[in-house]
Amino acid sequence: MNTNFSVEDRKGWMSLLASADEGRLAELWQEYGADPACNWLRAPEAGGVMVRGRMGGSGAPFNLGEMTVTRCALSLEDGTVGHGYVQGRSKAKAGMAAKIDALMQTGAAAGLRAAVLEPLAAERKARKTARAAKAAATKVEFFTMVRGED
Repeated sequence: MNTNFSVEDRKGWMSLLASADEGRLAELWQEYGADPACNWLRAPEAGGVMVRGRMGGSGAPFNLGEMTVTRCALSLEDGTVGHGYVQGRSKAKAGMAAKIDALMQTGAAAGLRAAVLEPLAAERKARKTARAAKAAATKVEFFTMVRGED
């Protein structure tokens, strides 16, 4: 069992897996080539969660609405536990996320990071950069001209 990761590291890869495109995640996972045997602690199941918001980011919380989430939990043969939480109803994506989460806690972490997580992170960064450039192209600069009065 690899304990060379922090809670923040785990939050980062869980977030990356949850937001990844399912097709791309499946492609990278298949290319990685490992599909370890596991025991389901909680088989993938879809359900609803309440999404809360805050007005202005700091106001009183309010219920914004519900969202569908699929979750699961598994343990590898060595006892390492992995969890998967993804938006929508994809049991396959939740299962892949849980297996990757479990493997990231083992000695396979470095290879898995290079084969799956780093490409996903690079693609997410490229999408954010493209979206920011598109938004910047529509930015309007306002300025005030000084009138010649003293």
